[in-house]
Amino acid sequence: MDPALLEILACPDVHHTPLALDVPAAELVCPTCSRAFPVRDGIPVLLLDEARLRS
Repeated sequence: MDPALLEILACPDVHHTPLALDVPAAELVCPTCSRAFPVRDGIPVLLLDEARLRS
């Protein structure tokens, strides 16, 4: 994923925390709410309905 894009991506929830990339899982992770957003074909899917909660 492009590092410049990763710098501007934030969780779509109300807190808008910057996301971290989890390369092995192909996900963007929010450290505040523990949601993981999938990255499909190099495109981040930042929909709350598509996110999963990490344990």
